[in-house]
Amino acid sequence: MTPTRSLPRALVSAGALREGAGEAAARGGELADLRGDALGHGVLQAAAVVRDAGVHTVLVDDADIADLVRGHGLHAVTSGEADVDSSVLYGLPGSGTTPAMQLVGRIVSTKPLRAGEAVSYGYLHRASADTTVALVTGGYAQGIVRALGNSAYVEIDGALRPIVGRVAMDVCVVDLQDSAADVATGADVVYFGGSGVACDALADWADVTGLGIAELITVAGSKAVREWTR
Repeated sequence: MTPTRSLPRALVSAGALREGAGEAAARGGELADLRGDALGHGVLQAAAVVRDAGVHTVLVDDADIADLVRGHGLHAVTSGEADVDSSVLYGLPGSGTTPAMQLVGRIVSTKPLRAGEAVSYGYLHRASADTTVALVTGGYAQGIVRALGNSAYVEIDGALRPIVGRVAMDVCVVDLQDSAADVATGADVVYFGGSGVACDALADWADVTGLGIAELITVAGSKAVREWTR
């Protein structure tokens, strides 16, 4: 089992989810999609929020979850087509609402990398100049899809830095570039969400991987340590 401290954190903002639910409800529809443990955000918490926004029928994965959700005063079904806009509800890229989830990793260690030296399995990346790289929590077992290696960026101290080399099971490598001197072990690394430059990174992930934004956030949110914030 992967130690909890080695997992990314899915920080879910209750305020942002309420904002999204209110806007989604105002745009119309009667059935909200709460499948996939509510797209990785937490089904019971999402159920309470959509209920308070005025949506009283929800689509869930199975009968057991339906029974739990009915305890929150909702009518739950296991089939049908949701017509409440999930992108708006959860604040997905392009929706115009604030992302409800921010996925955050942690720098485990850093090391210098000389020009020509390589990182990770298969040496798919070699440094073009002397630099410093960081080992960051979050790998393909937590939804950081392997295709993101050498193709996606994370946010560190307000700047985008590239994921380099092949993504491993529980970690990936990030090139700190000119920010190395200011980055400490234990510092946060934002994969997507929040209000910074990685806010809409899920859209880039979808382009790189060919997977849907909803699919990507569901897996990442389900595999991370979920924390609720205001």
